Amino acid sequence: MGFTLLDYGIVLITMLGSILLGFYFSRFQQSAKDYFLGGRDIPWFAISLSIVATETSTLTFIGVPALAFGGNMTFLQLTIGYLIARILVSFLFLPAYYRGEMFTAYTFIKNRFGRKTQTATASVFLVTRLLADGVRLFATAIPLAIITGFSYPVSIAIICAVTIIYTYLGGLKAVIWLDAIQLTIYLFGAILALFIIIDRTPGGLEQLLAISRDAGKLQIFDFSFDLSSTYTIFSGVIGGIFLSLASHGTDQLIVQRLLACKTLKGSQKALITSGVVVMLQFFFFLSIGVLLYAFYTHFPEKLAISKNDEIFPLFIINELPSGLSGLVIAAIFAAAMSTLSSSLNSLASSTIMDFVKPYFKPAWDEAKELFYARLTTLGWAVLLIGIAILSSQWGSVLESGLKIASFTYGALLGTFLLGLFSKKVSQFEVIWAMVIGLLIMIFVNASGFPWPWFVAIGTTTTVLSGLLIFQIRSKIFV
Repeated sequence: MGFTLLDYGIVLITMLGSILLGFYFSRFQQSAKDYFLGGRDIPWFAISLSIVATETSTLTFIGVPALAFGGNMTFLQLTIGYLIARILVSFLFLPAYYRGEMFTAYTFIKNRFGRKTQTATASVFLVTRLLADGVRLFATAIPLAIITGFSYPVSIAIICAVTIIYTYLGGLKAVIWLDAIQLTIYLFGAILALFIIIDRTPGGLEQLLAISRDAGKLQIFDFSFDLSSTYTIFSGVIGGIFLSLASHGTDQLIVQRLLACKTLKGSQKALITSGVVVMLQFFFFLSIGVLLYAFYTHFPEKLAISKNDEIFPLFIINELPSGLSGLVIAAIFAAAMSTLSSSLNSLASSTIMDFVKPYFKPAWDEAKELFYARLTTLGWAVLLIGIAILSSQWGSVLESGLKIASFTYGALLGTFLLGLFSKKVSQFEVIWAMVIGLLIMIFVNASGFPWPWFVAIGTTTTVLSGLLIFQIRSKIFV
């Protein structure tokens, strides 16, 4: 059906609304604490919705249906591990983070090991976020490029410009509340798309399910012991636990939200609730991908894509009625902006709190500190645009984003586990353990090993290396 003037208007109103809310929340920004932690007065349910919006975003909206379209629903096995890990983070990590005032997760590492380890872990976070969220930003440019005919670089710049404005102005409080609103918008848009798929297929849902079942698309569990298979129950649960322990226990992108809760109990409720919502959300978006496969089996002449990541945007633009296309595309942009804004704010907070203030000790008053926090946000936005342009050559947006994060998460999680549970390991051992963990991951990645195992391998290597180096040093220097 194509994109109409009404659709463009809906997308434009959504973007302008985000900017206006940024202006509204800018009134509450008086200091870096307000900007990075929202004054620590944000209710737990808003933070829970923000976590869901941040960690799924465009990769979910575009990448998950594409994954099911090209395969089946076995990706859902990861969400079992996700939920278990959130429970573990709530009771093992969060109590340590609520002792004293912390702006970033890496303050805990400084208190436990020292400033060098804080710098090392924060550096790994910055690089990981830059690369992984560059992929997310590129994913959002796909539908905008299809709609407008703009090149990917131009599409990326447009999306980033809108997000920069409200993040620059409103800080974390604007980010979290807009995340909650944007999550509602993109779930509503996806539900509408699901009903349209069913309505436009001869035979409706029964026929769609029959085609999907015959093609093996409805498989959720794979109990095989094949280590070369990406999605099995073992790689899903074990890999999902380690991935979510790292992303929700050590990544400033998520930890920053948890630190914005008023109380530890509120933070725990926000995190565990988000795990349940994410599980349901992944099931929903995988179902969309499965039904899209059945739909285009009925209408093969309509299937014109160069990569599976284009399948859901193609359906939205060509099949949805005027107005609904605009609403769903606006939902995709909302999803993208929620993650991008979160990333920019967390990158800026780590830069200021883990690097600038500890090493340069600037004599800033609250107003000047807020100014430099905003300026740092702009700097990271420029770098993210560059990475997003490069990531167009990296394959599946969903798996690329997860693979990048999984590559470094093991070293981060291993360091935090040593900090939490080993009282004797020192800064020397833990830094060398991180280096060894990252080096091992280079070989693991080159071997073609499935990415869900990356964090488990990296974490185990880092922890064992730290303990082994400690034992060797204690024997030598007795």
